[in-house]
This record gives sequence, C-alpha cells and structure tokens, in this order.
Amino acid sequence: MRSPPQNPIVIIPARMGSARLPGKPLALIADDPMIVHCWRKALQADIGPVVVACAEKEIAEVIENVGGTSVLTNADLPSGSDRVAEAIDKLDPNKEYDAIINLQGDLPTLDPECIKRAFKVLENPEVDIATLVSPITNDEERFNPNVVKAVLSIKKNPNQGRALYFSRSVVPSGDGYHYHHIGIYAYRREILEEFIDLPISGLEERERLEQLRALESGMRIDAALVDTVPVGVDTPSDLEYARAIVNKLNLKNTT
Repeated sequence: MRSPPQNPIVIIPARMGSARLPGKPLALIADDPMIVHCWRKALQADIGPVVVACAEKEIAEVIENVGGTSVLTNADLPSGSDRVAEAIDKLDPNKEYDAIINLQGDLPTLDPECIKRAFKVLENPEVDIATLVSPITNDEERFNPNVVKAVLSIKKNPNQGRALYFSRSVVPSGDGYHYHHIGIYAYRREILEEFIDLPISGLEERERLEQLRALESGMRIDAALVDTVPVGVDTPSDLEYARAIVNKLNLKNTT
C-alpha cells in the first residue's frame, strides 16, 4: 500500500500566449503582475517550495525580482501539465519531491487553504490525482460551457468524492448537486510522469479536458469540496472583475 506523500512542491505553469488574453501572467492587478499574486497565494499555503514554470524569460524575471524561484521551460509545450513535468525534472532529478501541486497562474483570488485541501486528498493511498470542486448555485454557471462540471461519487466523506467524469455539459441529469471543477491538481510524482506519457484520449479530445485522459487510463481522481470558486482570469472582463475584488480586499485591509 502506498504511503501518503510527505514532501510536496507547488509549481505554477505560466506562458504569455493566451488566446483570449495575451500576456496575462504580467497583467497588472493592484500594481502587481497576476503571476505574482498567484505565487504569493501559494507561499501562504505553506506546504512546500513554490516555483513558477515559465515559457518566457519575461515571466521568470518578474518572479525573480520579487524573490521567487522560476525555471524556464520549452515554450512549445502543449499543456500546463507538460510544463510542470519538465520543470520538476529540471529542478529535482533525484526525485526528492514526492508530490506536485499544479496551480494555475490565473487564479489571483485563490484562498491558500484550497491548496492544502487538494494535497490532503492524497492521504488516501488509492488516490492518484487530487483536485477541487465547489457546488454550483446558479443556472448561469450550470449552463455555461466554459464552467467544467465534475461528476462525483460521494459516499462516506461528505467533503470529498471520487471523480467519475468531467464535462462542459450539465451532468449528471436529474435532481441534485452539480459541481464546478476548480483546476488545481495534486499529483503523486510517479503518476504525473505516467500521465504526460499517455496519448491524448478520445474523450479528452472531444471535451477538450485533459483530466479525462487520466480517467480513461484508469487513474483515480478524487476531489475535495470547497465553499467558493476562485476567479479564473481568461478574458479582459475576467481581469477587470479580479482587479475589483483585489482592490476591494486591499481597501478593507487598510481601513
């Protein structure tokens, strides 16, 4: 039976080439680039070192200027998971870190406790990959194809469930909860290595969701339930919304 991971590292993949918001890692929010906000949230989680896996030198320079650690990766990698895997191979060839938290670099309002929650799921020796979900409370989210829904089997623990499927459609049918998937992943080290070597799966290609590759290959993904969904910044309007939230929090903290 596998032991719980003891030595995690947080890696934040970042690249400038977002289709809907080019250059978004360096977009300013309350005078700091967005990637710096995400890096600080990861530090506040205090579960291990935090590294930004950068596709471009501009991002690396920003992180190093605030005292952070960065690693340059191949700019042409197809996904954040591939970028994280290349970064950990460069940083830790001796494999001292036994778990990797893949934290998106576009979640500037993330509660650091969410990172801890994701990592804690790996205490179950049967779980290969951990992630997060939050109950959907309005129809705008429910029917938005940009909001990924997770189908969970929840049995003994009401705060955690096994992921059976992910979709952009409203699933499952019938009465009951629908869950908003939050794109944070905690991998066992060996599982991340296996995952990136798998070919793109049919369902992954159809739904445009790479976690389906893991499910189709037989990997187990469990999700912890959290109360709120962090603002994901994918568009200019998302960016303005995140700026408003951060400015409001900063104002509250100074009064």
